[in-house]
Amino acid sequence: MNFYKEAASILDRLDAKKDSIKGALSRVNEKDRKRTAALVIETLKYKPVLSSVIADSGLLKAERRTITSPNLALLLIHDLLFARGIQASDGPLKQAILRHKTRLQAELVKIKVKKGVKSNAELAQTEDVRAGQIPRYVRVNTNCWSVEDAIAYFSRQGFTLREDGDELDSKDFSRDLHIPTLLLFSSSVSFQSDKAYQSGKIILQDKASCFPAVVLAPPSGANTHVIDATAAPGNKTTQLSALMGNAGKLFAFERDKNRFKTLQTMVSKAACTNVETANQDFLLADPRDNKYKSVTHISLLDPSCSGSGIVNRLDYLLGAEDEADDVKEERLQKLSAFQLSMIRHAMKFPAVTKIVYSTCSIHAQENEQVVRAALASEEAQSRGFVLAPRSQVIPTWERRGLEDELDDPSCVIRCSPGEDRTNGFFVSCFVVAETLSKTVVKPKDTGKRKVDSIENNEAQETATEPPAASRKKKKRKKTKKSVVTTD
Repeated sequence: MNFYKEAASILDRLDAKKDSIKGALSRVNEKDRKRTAALVIETLKYKPVLSSVIADSGLLKAERRTITSPNLALLLIHDLLFARGIQASDGPLKQAILRHKTRLQAELVKIKVKKGVKSNAELAQTEDVRAGQIPRYVRVNTNCWSVEDAIAYFSRQGFTLREDGDELDSKDFSRDLHIPTLLLFSSSVSFQSDKAYQSGKIILQDKASCFPAVVLAPPSGANTHVIDATAAPGNKTTQLSALMGNAGKLFAFERDKNRFKTLQTMVSKAACTNVETANQDFLLADPRDNKYKSVTHISLLDPSCSGSGIVNRLDYLLGAEDEADDVKEERLQKLSAFQLSMIRHAMKFPAVTKIVYSTCSIHAQENEQVVRAALASEEAQSRGFVLAPRSQVIPTWERRGLEDELDDPSCVIRCSPGEDRTNGFFVSCFVVAETLSKTVVKPKDTGKRKVDSIENNEAQETATEPPAASRKKKKRKKTKKSVVTTD
């Protein structure tokens, strides 16, 4: 029964919007991960049907003293009705479910009749069509081998390199137009058992999430010092390491203990020798610490965002009802205030000249409006931070920022799910003005009201904070709420 209880705890986290399916499953013990993933995913596929069956049968009310977890009941009844039965020894919980077996089966039949279907498979939720349009992106880890070596390897595996990546068959692949180390395969291709994947030579990473590291563009060399402020699970960390030529120093922060272990594993697997990992909240890192005195580049990828742009192949299973407008607005206000605090903290590092801020959100409140507030902040004004021009932010990418949010929206990048063959994403780049050779974007005056709103929210978030020594625990509790991280 412990197996079912662990799976129920995953469903609880998903219901509370504290995790993504992929993230939650990544923290399951490796020997149990495949089995747990199968149960969780299959249960989610039938969750609307199972919920109706449970409600109509009156099970939870009749067995309220024994069945205290609705999600545990969901998993057990899935195996009872859609699999080979409950895979657990007899006990009060299993007996409580079996007492209602006939009624549960009858309610399932009623639903099938009502929907006009004959098989259970026809009751499963259908996949988000936008996810199906996204190719399987494979990033070549140049810490281990070259892109040319990878192309030769896949050619020997029977794949054919095509110039056009729009229509890829199962044995085709192509090179990406914007990310030199990225290869495209059909979405039907799996690499879980591929030797190159298992050895860290290739990394499965969505194209949009590759943009921030390319925009940050840290120079390679022994004197380069970079911070990855929100590092786990490690995709962009290993990408930054490769861009740095596996030289210099890359400080990778991750405050969550379990995700930190995943980060360490991935960094080791990808042969990153220039990465120093820290199980620490970036906001608690002292910019005056001597070890950070040479940090010139900081990556702020997905510092706790709504995840509204993510449409991966599992997200459709979380087809929850839309949040009420007031709840959604409050949640976005808290997130944007936290995001602003991360940028302002990054600007305090004395030698930093370049900061990339990005999210997997489609909301302007987390994107352009946070950028405007950051540009208007005391830290940006005193250091001379401005937005980098389009020429430094993947200029060939067509989709840019929202026109009514920035004076020059071409300075930032947006990715639209369903249109750009990626997840939804936003990328911006702050640079110290004196490092540029021409004038770049300043804060938009017409956005003053929104800027004030975000700053006020940030002030409310921090006004009652305890001293740094005791803030860490409370900060974690607050920022875990409604967090989605996609790397």
